[in-house]
Amino acid sequence: MINNMVQLVKQLSNRLSPNVYTSLQQQSDAARLTHLRQIQRQLKQEDVLDRPLSELTFIIFDLETSGFYPDKGDSILSIGAVKMKGCEILREETFYSTVKCSNKPSEEILELTGLTEEELNDSPVLMDVLSDFYKFIGHSTLVAHHASHEKKFMSHATWQTLRTTFQHRIIDTSFLTKIVVPENLVTLDECCAYHDIPVETRHHALQDALVTAQLWQKNIRLAKEIGFETLRDVYTYLAKGRMTQS
Repeated sequence: MINNMVQLVKQLSNRLSPNVYTSLQQQSDAARLTHLRQIQRQLKQEDVLDRPLSELTFIIFDLETSGFYPDKGDSILSIGAVKMKGCEILREETFYSTVKCSNKPSEEILELTGLTEEELNDSPVLMDVLSDFYKFIGHSTLVAHHASHEKKFMSHATWQTLRTTFQHRIIDTSFLTKIVVPENLVTLDECCAYHDIPVETRHHALQDALVTAQLWQKNIRLAKEIGFETLRDVYTYLAKGRMTQS
């Protein structure tokens, strides 16, 4: 409702004083922050470690970015995500948005992602996309391939737009791959090839999220087959492995 009011004020801005628009924008920003803080409180209250993997809600997501270093000016170009309940991929529950960016991505990045400068210029700003994304993910556990990349950009973007820390748990797909696959698989393409997961489009945020969801689905099923029921089971096993190696 507040966002609709802000859009209306933008359209009629020539008839209203700047103070009116500023006041409504501040209300909108405050509402976003309040909603995010409610999610963060739920994150602290919910214990996901001991819940069966088959009962957990996961959001499998992917970011396309203009580079690797958000603190040096690289930015999020698009966000794609799909919801899972345990091993079930809820294909009708997806999120996708491109993001308006102030600096034009390189031609190599545009070619890689299939995005265009015009498409990005017509996209909503980062704060609006992040707010919608947080509404989509709620207090679910996040999963990504090479999750350190996603976590780095989400942390930077959340602080820059909402001035609060990023507190969601993000699990890397390698978290389970290390346990269920005897081979050393690194890239998403390698993992998909191993599990015979068809890949049609790469470097599109939603398509990569859907492929990663299939990988996570395979990993959960294999983990359950060998006796891992909860995230704590996996954490404990991996911790013991690190202690043995050291």
